[in-house]
Amino acid sequence: MRWFTRGDLDGFFGLALDNLVQLLLIDGLCRYVLGMPPDMLYGHVLPGAAMSLLVGNLFYARQAMRLARETGRTDVCALPYGINTVSLFAHVFLIMLPAKLAAEAAGAADPVRIAWQAGLVATLASGVIELVGAAVAERIRRATPRAALLSTLSGIALGFISLGFLFRTFAHPLVGLFTLGVVLLTYFGRVKFKGGLPGGAVAVGLGALLAWLTGLAPHGPDPVAAGLQIPVPVIGDVVESLTGGHLVTYLSVIIPMGLFNVLGSLQNIESAEAAGDAYPTGPSLAVNGVGSIVAALFGSAFPTTIYIGHPGWKAMGARAGYSVLNGAFATVICLTGTLSYIAWAVPVDAGMAIVLWIGLVITAQAFQAVPREEAPAVVIGILPAVGAWGALLAKNGLRAAGLGTPEHPFSAAVIPAFEASDTWITGAFALEQGFIFSAMCLSAITVEIIGRRFERAAMWAFGGAAASALGLCHGWQFTLADTAVRLAPAWEHAAGYAATGLLLLAARWVTVPGERH
Repeated sequence: MRWFTRGDLDGFFGLALDNLVQLLLIDGLCRYVLGMPPDMLYGHVLPGAAMSLLVGNLFYARQAMRLARETGRTDVCALPYGINTVSLFAHVFLIMLPAKLAAEAAGAADPVRIAWQAGLVATLASGVIELVGAAVAERIRRATPRAALLSTLSGIALGFISLGFLFRTFAHPLVGLFTLGVVLLTYFGRVKFKGGLPGGAVAVGLGALLAWLTGLAPHGPDPVAAGLQIPVPVIGDVVESLTGGHLVTYLSVIIPMGLFNVLGSLQNIESAEAAGDAYPTGPSLAVNGVGSIVAALFGSAFPTTIYIGHPGWKAMGARAGYSVLNGAFATVICLTGTLSYIAWAVPVDAGMAIVLWIGLVITAQAFQAVPREEAPAVVIGILPAVGAWGALLAKNGLRAAGLGTPEHPFSAAVIPAFEASDTWITGAFALEQGFIFSAMCLSAITVEIIGRRFERAAMWAFGGAAASALGLCHGWQFTLADTAVRLAPAWEHAAGYAATGLLLLAARWVTVPGERH
């Protein structure tokens, strides 16, 4: 297999766009939510993100080449890798912003620096959790039905990727629908444009042109000329963050998010194997953890992850080179200050059809890679992530209505208004917390019930009870402008899972086999 193929260019456009969106979110949230000064953002945070992206992308590209040599195949696709979107928001709104507000209330001289240091310790701890998790992840993967692993990814892809970008597609239909048509034509229709032009490049190029013609571009504030930046380790700030009490203060967020990253990466490795590329679990997860540690040591407050989407990039024809290109692209835009120029000139609408297509492929894979009779297990595994996305929309609506400010924080006062419209928002908030755990448990329970392995189904139900009792899922609390996991027992949910487990243990004696349909 060659290092670069024509399909790598297509894959690069999609993966680079995805990473670009995360970097733009970092830029906007750090500047406008945290009030981070340019020297900290462009001198430490973005260079640290560049180092973490470069380390992981180069490793996974080399890993793909090694697998290709070992198997004699030429269609091996590297694991996609980037900054974790869920952790990005969690670190900003559940760790860094509260740390800043607490520092301001205490009269600290530089509350933004304290907030940054809180993000550093959370990122470092996340990397350590992933490193430790690498030692046991393969056992978890072998014990978990494929439907449970893939359906959870499908729910994330359907809600947080596909539906979100579908809204944006129909908000700007000329750009959105046209570029979606290009992507569907080339990737689902398996055709190529004359002259050898990659479909992804055509979609982004024509999308950018239409964006300028229709007024979508230029977009946002004028670019910031940050200049060339050299990555410098911030060991002093990391040590200060470890001794400043942030680790203990935000442990209730750090532990669930770290475990979330481990399981999410594990599911993406399973997705890659279902698509034909079997990578070793331990080294893949370990380097993912190393990437987060490198991020913290060089100043980024945001952990990395093995990305969702391997089947989509593979279907595009991406191999190893797209990963190298992505790492190089992220490094250049983070170190040269060109990030804001790209955001100004090329709106997300120009390339979002590629990411939407990736979400469709991942959702379809969950049904295609499991036995037909396990399709209901895939559906039930999808629901928690879609429900979590619905909870996110509800909270966005509250923020749009003016809530989520120090004067009007989120509180239980909103609950009766939701319930009056038959929207059981407390159930949505409970489902949102730790949905990756509950999705796996519910899907695995369903797989084992379909196979009439009731004792194994009961064990998964008891696993859900244990996760609830430990506070890893379903327990929630209001914060200033969000809801967060409450690392305390969610006893009602634990009781519900436990009762289901007892039912399943008794099923052998209280039921008789019926006809299979």
